Amino acid sequence: MVSQVPFCLALYQPDIPQNAGAMLRLCACLGIDAALIEPAGFPMSDRHFRRAGMDYLDHVRIDRHISWRAFEQWRAAKGRRLALLSTRGETSYADFAFAPGDVIMVGRESAGAPEEVHASAQARLRIPLRAGLRSLNVAMAAAMVLGEALRQTGSFPPGNFVHPQGDFW
Repeated sequence: MVSQVPFCLALYQPDIPQNAGAMLRLCACLGIDAALIEPAGFPMSDRHFRRAGMDYLDHVRIDRHISWRAFEQWRAAKGRRLALLSTRGETSYADFAFAPGDVIMVGRESAGAPEEVHASAQARLRIPLRAGLRSLNVAMAAAMVLGEALRQTGSFPPGNFVHPQGDFW
C-alpha cells in the first residue's frame, strides 16, 4: 500500500543537525514524507537541528524508527521500494525510473550506509561527479535526486513559485 505522498526521504543515522534540518525543510516544501533512522549523531531536539529546519518542521510528516530493523519492518509493511544514494551506486540517478512510493535514502555524512543497508536496497544510485571529487553535501544530493523523482513522476506540489514578499533564493 503506497502513501498519498509520492516519496519518502529516509535519513540513515544522520550526523549533522544542520543537514538533517535542511533535508526536512526540503521535504516540507515539496510535500514529501521523511523517515529518521536512529540513532542520530545529535539529540533530535538539538537547537541546530530546529534552527536549520526552522518552522518548516511542523509541515512535514516524520516517521522515527529506533533502528534499521524497525525501519525495514515499516518499509516492508508499506510495500515501498528502497533507492539508496551512494558514491558506490551502480546506476546514475538520472537513468533510474522512479515510481510513486519510493523511499529515497541518504546515509550518514561521516560513513555512508553499512553493507546491510546496501544489500536491502532495490537500487543503489549515484550522482555523477567530476573525476577526483568524492561527493556532494548530503542535503544537496537529496535535493537533486528528489527533484528528478518528482519531475519524472509529475509529482511536484501545485503552488505558487513566487514568494508573496518577493524572491528569497
